[in-house]
Amino acid sequence: MIAKPLSDTIEYCCRENLDLYDGADCKTLGTQAAAYRHLRLLPQPKNQTNNSPNILVQLCEDNYTAWLLDPDQNNLEIATQPYLAPIWSEAQIQAAIPQIIQFTQLAMATPNYYLWGGTVGPNYDCSGLMQAAFAAVGIWIPRDAYQQEAFTKPMAFNREKLDFSCLLPGDLIFFGTVEKATHVGLYLGDQQYIHSSGIQHGRNGIKIDVLSPEGDVCTQYYFKHLRGAGRIISSYQTAS
Repeated sequence: MIAKPLSDTIEYCCRENLDLYDGADCKTLGTQAAAYRHLRLLPQPKNQTNNSPNILVQLCEDNYTAWLLDPDQNNLEIATQPYLAPIWSEAQIQAAIPQIIQFTQLAMATPNYYLWGGTVGPNYDCSGLMQAAFAAVGIWIPRDAYQQEAFTKPMAFNREKLDFSCLLPGDLIFFGTVEKATHVGLYLGDQQYIHSSGIQHGRNGIKIDVLSPEGDVCTQYYFKHLRGAGRIISSYQTAS
């Protein structure tokens, strides 16, 4: 247990999995921090919102900003050494893709449901599953689907001809509107991808779907909203 109050000049480590929220009221889950992740307190006045006792923090591995419940600061400890972003080459990442795919398949085999903000098993949202799968082998990618899309190397395909031959297993497949990616899956090859989708238009959990205009309602819905694909060629480097 650490002494109160937290300091914005010290880096902390999570002693256990923690929920983080997208507002100072801590009502809506924004993301989750797995045990041993590092974070820092953001300085005031950013931490003075509606006189909330909760704490605005930034995760060190992906620079994601979210709110920590005030009591959960007792689940932090001072990091023995600062987080150091790993360096990965594109070749090293491609060599790790089988392990990344295996992570998603094992997650699918475990009973699960779609959880908005979920990045810690067994329940994930779409981009949370992608981040967790890459992080499992030591590769960090941004948190949200639109951020992940901007981080990847774009890969072109021919949607009309259903030609996805340029894609490799481990590429990310993005869905959404013309303006923004709102959903992401992991390409497995043979037009198949694995993703965690919600209740309204998806399967309420992790399943494998096909890039095709045919099939059930869920398959057709995501193909209709297919917007692009990208390849992870490096691990995320945090701002200094």
